Amino acid sequence: MSKLDAWIDNKIVQNVFVWCCLFLILIGGIQSDNRISTAFYAILFLVPTIYVTNYFILPFFSKKKIIFFVLLLLNAIVFTIIPVLLISFSLQQELNIEMFFNLFGFVLLAMIFGMAIKIARDSFKRRQEEKEAELKLLKAQLNPHFLFNTLNNLYGLSVIKSDKLPSLMLQLSSLLRYSLYETKEIVVPLEKEINYLENYISLEKIRLEEQAEINFLMKGNTTGKQIAPMLLIVFVENAFKHLSAVNKEISKVNIAISITENELEFLCENSYEEAGIKENNLEKGKSGIGLINAKKRLHLIYPDRHKLSIKKEKSNFLVTLKLTI
Repeated sequence: MSKLDAWIDNKIVQNVFVWCCLFLILIGGIQSDNRISTAFYAILFLVPTIYVTNYFILPFFSKKKIIFFVLLLLNAIVFTIIPVLLISFSLQQELNIEMFFNLFGFVLLAMIFGMAIKIARDSFKRRQEEKEAELKLLKAQLNPHFLFNTLNNLYGLSVIKSDKLPSLMLQLSSLLRYSLYETKEIVVPLEKEINYLENYISLEKIRLEEQAEINFLMKGNTTGKQIAPMLLIVFVENAFKHLSAVNKEISKVNIAISITENELEFLCENSYEEAGIKENNLEKGKSGIGLINAKKRLHLIYPDRHKLSIKKEKSNFLVTLKLTI
């Protein structure tokens, strides 16, 4: 990113630029002997008005519209009365009703203008984050290390002419087909996403053979339900990546999915040796899109419809996700 792009993306710079533009507009539009000081005091009163509106009142618009409009009106009235009283007091005049209504209209217009800028900026930022998350998802569609190991294992099975080979080849084919083609959609049938997990886990069982105890449990009905593609695989992939034995015992991976009428509960647990893994690596990871991007996707796609918990205990890494579907 260039210095210019960094300056453009800087929120403080953006806000200062907008206020400077408004200050110049007021200087050109105010009919007064002292335009600069009048414009300065106008900005001084508008700053708290607009920031209170944008950061404390605007969030109510998507939740409780009546409360939003009531708070918006009260905010405009309060920040109109204060300057009118100060002007009347400084000029030693009685309260001017006409001045109040003129200033009220100006304050209300400024609040609407401020909200429009914030909504447009937030919308642009959200679209950029969605594109970034989509790009990382595309990069994660095929993990070359996983594919390399799987093909090696399948080759070993072909040498000994194992009966498992045909079904495992079909699973790998299904895995790659889903990863490359099905994930282009915003949401996919939940049944396909779970089938993808099952194929992935089956192939990991081949790779690990007797080295790990792997359990997968699925309860509930997937019919008619949808989910963002490759949302759960991130946590499963992370579990296998950091899997290790504890106290010379066999390593373990436990994955469970429970589906009710409108909620999915996902659990992924793996054993790991704390001494050999840094906490930052558990969060980021070198393969897959990582937990950080998974959190970002959840925030973008399911903003108020998910609850994610990631816990690092003595010898366990536990992820639980509740999702409204």
